[in-house]
Amino acid sequence: MDFEGVNQFVFKKLRAELSKKLYYHSIEHTMDVIQAVERLADLEKVNGHEKLLLKTGALFHDIGFCETYDGHEDVSIRMAKELLPQYGFSIADIEVVEGLIKCTEIPQSPKNHLEKIMADADLDYLGRDDIFLTGQKLQYEWKLRGRISSLREWHEIQLKFIRNHKYFTLSAQKLREHGKQENIKQLETLLCLKK
Repeated sequence: MDFEGVNQFVFKKLRAELSKKLYYHSIEHTMDVIQAVERLADLEKVNGHEKLLLKTGALFHDIGFCETYDGHEDVSIRMAKELLPQYGFSIADIEVVEGLIKCTEIPQSPKNHLEKIMADADLDYLGRDDIFLTGQKLQYEWKLRGRISSLREWHEIQLKFIRNHKYFTLSAQKLREHGKQENIKQLETLLCLKK
């Protein structure tokens, strides 16, 4: 498996083809998810071949945005199936990567340990201090696409989403759950739901 080769190819493609209006689903998001997946893999004692597959899933999970916004996961899966054999990935490896991409679709429904790590990495920011800065990028992206009309509507959607979200791995729960609960409180305060 030539992860470095496929990594270079994907980032070159993202730089060339991703819309500049994707403020959240950007190259920076892909890099953030790769870092989060590495951190969680280490904490969950996943290494070697499986860790490489996790990094590959993170690399490909949003590449479909180069072609479409809605249903981008299916496009990401198609691209992975087309590209990965050229870099020495086996059919079994590609099936794992396919599951890793699919489990990031909302609502998340990971089916195994690796998919749980991937799902947690994709929404790692929900329990971090930079949630509002990161969320602002998604809010602006959605506003440009006509999915929201006001900041209040965005905060209401975000609060509902975070309240319903759960981290799947014990490591993500330990690392991010407390921060996520604090972020929920901040959103409640912003919406004047708590005093």
